[in-house]
Amino acid sequence: MRLTVQLGADGPRLATSGSNTLWKEAIVKARDVMTEHPQAVTPSDPLSHAAALMRDGDLGFVPVVEDRETRRLVGVITDRDIAIRHVAAAHDEDCAIKQHMTANPLITVAPDAPTSDVHSLMVEHQVRRVAVVDSDGHLLGVIAQADVATKEGRDKETGQIVERISESRDPLR
Repeated sequence: MRLTVQLGADGPRLATSGSNTLWKEAIVKARDVMTEHPQAVTPSDPLSHAAALMRDGDLGFVPVVEDRETRRLVGVITDRDIAIRHVAAAHDEDCAIKQHMTANPLITVAPDAPTSDVHSLMVEHQVRRVAVVDSDGHLLGVIAQADVATKEGRDKETGQIVERISESRDPLR
């Protein structure tokens, strides 16, 4: 019997060859769709450094790591964090990232987590990006909505996920 993965309009499928071909949904893992080795900043870096990375890389999210050697994830900084916590609060100086980053809760997955778990976390926490970390919390990658859309090949499901993530839980919003 031979196993192959085939990509179809509804996503990857596992095919076995033989007299009775059996189709099963292939389990796509976080490592299969993540962006590896993402840009990262440290808590002591100036906020302008994160903003420049966002501008230059067309990013809305930069992981914050303890240091550049271990890359242990300690937080994230988003364009929204900068806009609301720095600009709207009328901070004059170039603050350190640690003053404006989100440290808790950190929404992360293991590299072997099925992407269905990633989807569930995105919807549950209404986030558009999830960090992928190893068992010691070291940053391995990032999964964004765009990764789900382009690397999984599930257009209909991706649209539903994006819609559910974007739903406001605040009736005044």
